Amino acid sequence: MRYNILIGGEAGQGPNILTQVLGEGLVKNGNHVFYSRNYQSLIRGGHNFNTLTFSEEPVWSNDSQIDILVCLDEKTEEIHKKELKKEGIILKGSEDNMYYAGRIFKLFCLDFKLLEERLKEIGNRFEENLAEAKKGYEDEKKIVCKILRQNEDHIFLNGNQGISEGAIKSKIDFYYAYPMTPATPIMNELASKKNVKVIELENEIAVANAAIGSSIVGKNAMVGTSGGGFDLMTEALSMTGIAEIPIVVYLSQRPGPGTGLATYTSQGDLNLALNFGHGEFSRVVFAPGDPKEAQELTNQAFYFSQKYKIPSIILGDKHLAESFYTIHEKPSFIEIENKTPLIRYNSYEKDSIGSATENPEIVKKNIEKRIAKAKEIKIEGEKYEGYKIFGNKNSKNVIISWGSTKGAILDSIKELDCKFLQVLYIEPFSEKIKKEIENKNLILIENNATGPFSGLIAKKTGIFIEEKNKILRYDGNPFFADELKEEIKKRLR
Repeated sequence: MRYNILIGGEAGQGPNILTQVLGEGLVKNGNHVFYSRNYQSLIRGGHNFNTLTFSEEPVWSNDSQIDILVCLDEKTEEIHKKELKKEGIILKGSEDNMYYAGRIFKLFCLDFKLLEERLKEIGNRFEENLAEAKKGYEDEKKIVCKILRQNEDHIFLNGNQGISEGAIKSKIDFYYAYPMTPATPIMNELASKKNVKVIELENEIAVANAAIGSSIVGKNAMVGTSGGGFDLMTEALSMTGIAEIPIVVYLSQRPGPGTGLATYTSQGDLNLALNFGHGEFSRVVFAPGDPKEAQELTNQAFYFSQKYKIPSIILGDKHLAESFYTIHEKPSFIEIENKTPLIRYNSYEKDSIGSATENPEIVKKNIEKRIAKAKEIKIEGEKYEGYKIFGNKNSKNVIISWGSTKGAILDSIKELDCKFLQVLYIEPFSEKIKKEIENKNLILIENNATGPFSGLIAKKTGIFIEEKNKILRYDGNPFFADELKEEIKKRLR
């Protein structure tokens, strides 16, 4: 059985900590949990809500219909009551957030000790929170119940935490950033770790150039931002292309252009990641679909960047960054070797001792050397898992996508005759993909309005996807599994 709980209220009423405490309790009780966040660009007031989905089977996304609606304010009921199932439950009143934690723990027969332990860890207002939780637990009379064995092996984390852990495993020395949603939490994650220096500068131009400075003296440097900040970094990233300086960039997407929807999700920056900068130089672009992949691909981004002295892009988005997933397997990591030489660096074509030159023979040789990296990177990329396949591997229906859409797709195809091909290595793009998709009924799924990934597929394979087979969402929200399932069914053969 799959349950969906929506918890809503004003910013400042605590819907986030309530959702987190509930999610952790469900995971410790043996459930699989996924939750996403939806909030406005406000510190106080407005309307924020989280949707938590859990089951005894793995879950990777939310549904559009709600089983339990938790209203920390009246606005939540007004906005979301229409999403409540006929047999759904509304929890509302004038109580504080931990009162509802107690009620939900009682509804699903969760051990109250788990809640008490978590409140102790939080520390702040422990006695008041515990009293509220106990009152809610005692007041709740309905019992839904889902008693499972405890399972301590499951890990509960979000995409930003995965990116941070991947960077730490890669021996990151410096992380530079100017705060920009949804990449900002990386600063807090890494700042809490030993041996990592986190530095906030005045803008993204300074951030990129400072990271370059750290890199050329032999440090593992990474920067993080969203689309607008990445725009400002591109001149510096072009310099890394000509000077052959390693740098890792976390590009966490949100809707644009301009400020767009500052706290919502999108996959609109694919072409930006693939084509940033002026001139011709190599780069790699990786797109994780869950926190485990975020850890592994961040580590691989450091590996490729250091080995080939190029910019590496980790392409995420708000949905992946801030949603919490139940992870069942441990990630694997590559040992990172930093062999960046301390030599003369500049943004000009240079000779063998690093001096600027306009000698056409040297210039031609330099360009050919840089372009040749693309072939080397492509060969190296085939050693790793550049794409994954799920579902019926022999199906004539093939869904193709990348990034955070993975979760909703996995949940929506469980009963459908289709194969899902998830691309993790956007660049280099595996030549093997062509064999997986040729002569198939292709269905593209992306969180954007123009389907740029179909253009990349056509460029790399010569295979075109029909417009009627593109399932696109571009209102700032992620896909819901139940709605996506119906859209896929319309396009199956």
